[in-house]
Amino acid sequence: MKRLIYLLAIFGFLTSCVSKKNQTIKQNILTLKDSYCKAPFQYNYGNKIPSYNSDSIILANKELKGLFSDQSILILNALDNLDEVHDIMELKKSNSLESQVKVLQLKSKINSKITIALTELDAVAAEFDCEGERVAQIGNYVDNLNDSRNNKLILFSIITGAAASIAGGIVKDNAWSNAIDISGGILGAGFGLATLNPKGKKVEFIHQRNLLRDVWKEKLESPNFPPFVWYMYTEKKFSNKEGVPIIQSIKKRWLHFQFDNNLDAANQSVIFSDGGFYRADDLNNRAAMLNQMQSATRTINQNINYLLLDLDRLIL
Repeated sequence: MKRLIYLLAIFGFLTSCVSKKNQTIKQNILTLKDSYCKAPFQYNYGNKIPSYNSDSIILANKELKGLFSDQSILILNALDNLDEVHDIMELKKSNSLESQVKVLQLKSKINSKITIALTELDAVAAEFDCEGERVAQIGNYVDNLNDSRNNKLILFSIITGAAASIAGGIVKDNAWSNAIDISGGILGAGFGLATLNPKGKKVEFIHQRNLLRDVWKEKLESPNFPPFVWYMYTEKKFSNKEGVPIIQSIKKRWLHFQFDNNLDAANQSVIFSDGGFYRADDLNNRAAMLNQMQSATRTINQNINYLLLDLDRLIL
């Protein structure tokens, strides 16, 4: 009987520790539930996207072809700086001090637009990074919840088996002793099987400002992205795959790797909604998708770097 009392005391101590850990985990989940990645001030970008008639734009500015790449010409058009470049080319025909000053003034105007474009790219990439970190943190908490749940079930299984063994030794009646052993074995096995739940716990996760939704729908339906950044995502000339814009290429990878080519499952996924209940697999998928978009956004800087090099060659 003393052994049973000691066993119950140990059981009570362990379950109280698990309970305190769960309370801490749940409090942290409440902190992460809604986004802290949104900017404190919402800037209302215009909805006007630069023209997608890339071939026509390049053809209309064919005199720039020897000095600028096609991508640089399109960026200048998107930033509304083509006129300044044409003016610089005319001014460069003169060596007067006045012309040189005007060239520098025009270059400063172009650089100002480029700086704004770069900060927009950095802001979007930073939000993807922040959201990815938030998802990773709550994913860790869900993993802890699942581990805690499994630990409790294993503990219950051990306690049940031990209690049944002790009780079976105390009871003298063979029939009752066998019944206790069988019941304890079945109950312990049930706790063990419960740890095999493949989906595990789920947690509420909110993201009304959903950056991934616009990408999946390929429609700028919200003020989530500056028009210039969206243009760079969706203009096929800036993709390393011929004729396929950046976001279409990313969508194909998402469909294949995150959703096993199941389009219906993708369209109904909580990932592209305002938020809801997530399981660990959903959180892992969302984190991977955010990281991919962050990388894709940062690679756009390469195109702007080439433009700056082209501009320097023009001025020199």
